[in-house]
Amino acid sequence: MALRRVLMTTMFFIGWSATALPAQDAILPASVIFATSTGYWADDGNAPDVERAPTGAESVANHGGQATQRHGYYKLFAVRQADRTSKVYLQQVAQTETGPAITSTVELQEISDLKPYITDIRPENSNGIIKEPGLFATIYLKTDPSAEPDGWTVLIDEFGDITVEKATN
Repeated sequence: MALRRVLMTTMFFIGWSATALPAQDAILPASVIFATSTGYWADDGNAPDVERAPTGAESVANHGGQATQRHGYYKLFAVRQADRTSKVYLQQVAQTETGPAITSTVELQEISDLKPYITDIRPENSNGIIKEPGLFATIYLKTDPSAEPDGWTVLIDEFGDITVEKATN
């Protein structure tokens, strides 16, 4: 009988604690379906941010006279829209003393114009360290939900020029 009471009390507290926990705030919006951080960039602090950036993009460049060396990485991510297609964005993220700071955000219009169903985004490799500046990633997408996915490459060269094109094998 005592064992039964202990078991019932334990079950009550386990069930109570599981239901009493508050829901966690979303760290990443549910509409972000794929994301990868890859590649790197560095400049003297006076170079422009990623081209094609919206005019309202946050900038961490030092415009007060003395240039400060900046460096960081790129983030490529897909955001699902209400119609289940996606838009793809490229961010330039600076590593600062206080942590990462978004330098610019650019919609990759070449991809978004296709109204794609994104199935994956992959970096060139998963080693984490790229020895050359730039970015190379592949976005897998469908323009018809029942079709096989096509690969599209996103390339940023050492000068910061962005190329988006259908992958060739």
